[in-house]
Amino acid sequence: MSSPAPTLPPRLEVSGLTVTFGGLTALDGVDLTVGAAAEAETVALIGPNGAGKTTVFNAVCGLVRPSTGSVLLDGLAAPTSPTRLLDRGLARTLQGLGLFTGLTVLENVLVPVAGAAGAAETAAAALARLDLQGDAATPVDALPYPVRKRVALARALVARPRLLLLDEPAGGLGSEDIAALAGVVRDVVADGCAVLLVEHHVDFVMDVADRVVVLDFGRVVASGTPDEVRADPAVEAAYLGLVAA
Repeated sequence: MSSPAPTLPPRLEVSGLTVTFGGLTALDGVDLTVGAAAEAETVALIGPNGAGKTTVFNAVCGLVRPSTGSVLLDGLAAPTSPTRLLDRGLARTLQGLGLFTGLTVLENVLVPVAGAAGAAETAAAALARLDLQGDAATPVDALPYPVRKRVALARALVARPRLLLLDEPAGGLGSEDIAALAGVVRDVVADGCAVLLVEHHVDFVMDVADRVVVLDFGRVVASGTPDEVRADPAVEAAYLGLVAA
């Protein structure tokens, strides 16, 4: 009788994550997983301002050292240097976009894969996915903010990550752009990339997330499907109006 196939580890597993800054506890024993058994899914990390959401991202990316706890990517310790994240299949967008002004859209998108074989083709595919082909030769600082947001996302996708961290991707966007973004997120997951996103736009979160994790004062106060989180009184207490109809 053949033995059962081994269960693959999650794309991301955060266990007992505690981060302190001086006397301030920013995260207190946070547990979360993204992509259980290496499956692609979208997990949203939400909560009031100051709850610790960005600190989770920074700890995952090696920008913040945990006081205790662990961060595993595909079952192995996450790198402590952000420069090694792409090698481990993780890409991230930033609230501040982080684009290189003066460079064109294509030049910005090529940065993560500079010198790699097939980079031009990969970049072209990323631009097409975000409907940016017509802007490839345009300097990014000449583009409106919603388009620059798409450039930042294309740059994150160009390396074909297995795990994508999106930091407030819907911030500053109108309803049409948010609807288009939701379609991109679904396509990315359908292609096998798991997504962890931090977002304040509740309708967008409830539309795209398979699971939602709620932080308050650095602790997980709720976790479940969007419907389960909507119905959790602890969420409403922590984040007044979050689950309002």
